[in-house]
Amino acid sequence: MDDIPFARLSDGIEPLFDEYIEKIGSILRSAAFILGPEVEAFEAEFAGWAGGSYAVGAANGTDALIVALKALGVGPGDKVLVPVNTFIATSEAATSVGAEVDFIDVEDEYYTMDPAALEAYLASAKGAGVKAVVPVHLYGQMADMPAISRIARAHGARIVEDAAQAHGARLDDRPPGSFADIATYSFFPGKNIGAFGDAGAIVTDDPELYRTCKMLVNHGRWKAKYEHEMEGYNMRIDALQAAILRIKLKHIDGWLVARRARAAEYLRLLAGKEGVAAPRIRPGAEPAWHIFAVRVPDRDAVRARLQRAGIETGVHYPIPLHLQPAYKGKGYAAGDFPVAERHAAEELSLPFWPEMTPEVIRAVVSAL
Repeated sequence: MDDIPFARLSDGIEPLFDEYIEKIGSILRSAAFILGPEVEAFEAEFAGWAGGSYAVGAANGTDALIVALKALGVGPGDKVLVPVNTFIATSEAATSVGAEVDFIDVEDEYYTMDPAALEAYLASAKGAGVKAVVPVHLYGQMADMPAISRIARAHGARIVEDAAQAHGARLDDRPPGSFADIATYSFFPGKNIGAFGDAGAIVTDDPELYRTCKMLVNHGRWKAKYEHEMEGYNMRIDALQAAILRIKLKHIDGWLVARRARAAEYLRLLAGKEGVAAPRIRPGAEPAWHIFAVRVPDRDAVRARLQRAGIETGVHYPIPLHLQPAYKGKGYAAGDFPVAERHAAEELSLPFWPEMTPEVIRAVVSAL
């Protein structure tokens, strides 16, 4: 068998290549590159698909988080809590609006924010000043939102669900955002719905939050071009990316079925394999399976041997946020977040994409 990549985006692009080219050509001919009908249509269609009342396109997933926090009134003097094993974009968004960020450890089985750790933090002296909680639906599985929502609201905190990896995920048949004030998405090319560059979105059921987010992404404007109700940002989604995403929205449900089938095959083959901890599915959850992550001892050596066998893997994420150089000023040390640190040492992301064949999955598991 040929070498096996970590993902092969071209498998999903090629069948729709002509449709993409035709749409790109229509955008070029119209010269409507900023906002306009493609963006309006994408926002309406994505809101409907994602299970929200409103959606606002953003330039990327990080900007979507920044706008969401800003719309909720988070700023200097406030504190935002995020899981310690997320990509730095989640924490960057908090500090970008002037807030302090702090970290919560994660559940051992599901890798997402631990409600018990969140509750302990909010009940402690450190909990004073917490304005928002940002759980991350890591790898495509939703965090324990019923518990997190209950705890956060009991302490007066707003909630932003970071669904950058969870397009199409469900928990108790509810989508991201339905437990919170706002959900945010990334359409980075490798995501379950990926743009041809950077793009993101904000989803909410609150009409006032929608209006505020809509203005924040576009220099504080609502309707009139040169009338600015507030200071905002230039964080709009490009019309070209919106148009590409509209095409992909027509196919995402089929891709999700394929992802779930590939994950099920991995889980079947890995059942009972000593030394490999396969991912667990939270009761009531239907993951979107953005990444298929296992845990193995001596992860780096295992990864190197797989690489020599022609199998590419990934690691998400090797350095928890509290040990990142960017946050050394917070004074944390190794051992402060033991669950996330153990995950960081053992996590291995296996090759995974919707079009991969059962033969490829069998080859990966055999080599592993």
